[in-house]
Amino acid sequence: MQSSHFGNLPCGRSVEAYLLTNAAGMELMAITYGGIVTALRAPDRQGRMADVVLGFNQLEPYLARHPYFGAITGRVAGRIPGGRFKLDDTIYQLALNDGTNHLHGGMIGLDQRIWEASPVIRPDGADSLQLRYLSPDGEEGYPGNVDITVTYTLTDANEFIIDTEATSDLPTPLSLTHHAYFNLAGEGCGTIEDHQLRVHSDLVIPVDSTLAPQGRAQAVAGQAEDFNTTRRIGDALPGLFRQHGGLYLVRRSPGESLALAAELSDPASGRTLTVMTTEACLQLYSAFALDGALIGKSGNSYPPYAGFCLECEGYSDGINIPDFGDIIVRPETPQINRTIYAFSKS
Repeated sequence: MQSSHFGNLPCGRSVEAYLLTNAAGMELMAITYGGIVTALRAPDRQGRMADVVLGFNQLEPYLARHPYFGAITGRVAGRIPGGRFKLDDTIYQLALNDGTNHLHGGMIGLDQRIWEASPVIRPDGADSLQLRYLSPDGEEGYPGNVDITVTYTLTDANEFIIDTEATSDLPTPLSLTHHAYFNLAGEGCGTIEDHQLRVHSDLVIPVDSTLAPQGRAQAVAGQAEDFNTTRRIGDALPGLFRQHGGLYLVRRSPGESLALAAELSDPASGRTLTVMTTEACLQLYSAFALDGALIGKSGNSYPPYAGFCLECEGYSDGINIPDFGDIIVRPETPQINRTIYAFSKS
């Protein structure tokens, strides 16, 4: 594993970059600011490498307003309607940074924090980087001192594994996600409309006009949100609300922890991404809000649908409606999750 200086915050604090590699030639670069994965190079069917995640080559664009490219998001990823929750008879009010909603941890979420990085020595020799952050009691309105570790591993089987573990001295909601924007044709190479998508889910959470979850599930069968059969994304987008993408409950067998959530493929390059997770939900996002103003690593602009997010997470409003899984971390009970993004070629 190689480390290098990526830039400085306005306060002068250094941001470091770490390059993970595997025997197959894949590369992953992550920085200590937000735990952002700035690059992920994967082979196509001819063995040619391309960077398949959106992002920037320098720190400055990440410090400006950007749509969470490649970042660790939380404390709670997704939208909490009204930003309010009650826990053990105490009502908490979080920042409303998305209209009437609390989004992705608030005004200064985990995506804007500096994480402490250290290489991990694994028995299998795979490059592995541990990122750690202590989120203090009251940060962004959340209770509890929460000790969070996120470990990135790049295996020789071309798997990008994300392991998360968190402990807290007080009960508190926590639901992290990795917010990569994938384009399997290569970053800056047009849109993902020709990508093929399959989602292993029978249920989706409907949202209101602000994209806040409505606390109930509905069947996808016969609906535009049904991806149980592989579909071209561009064909499906017109039928989706705001062409956004839904929040799905991951289908798993009784007793199954790590479940197959989705498969994304690019017929032109032959790259395929398979997503497995222990998380309860999969949030799809089509990047419809990109407007061409952001210039990526290739020097090309990012238009609408320049990437596609497959965010594995808990139910964002689970603190208020626990029907879809418990997101509360309690003292002496760590929260542990794993997501695997496995790359292959056809």
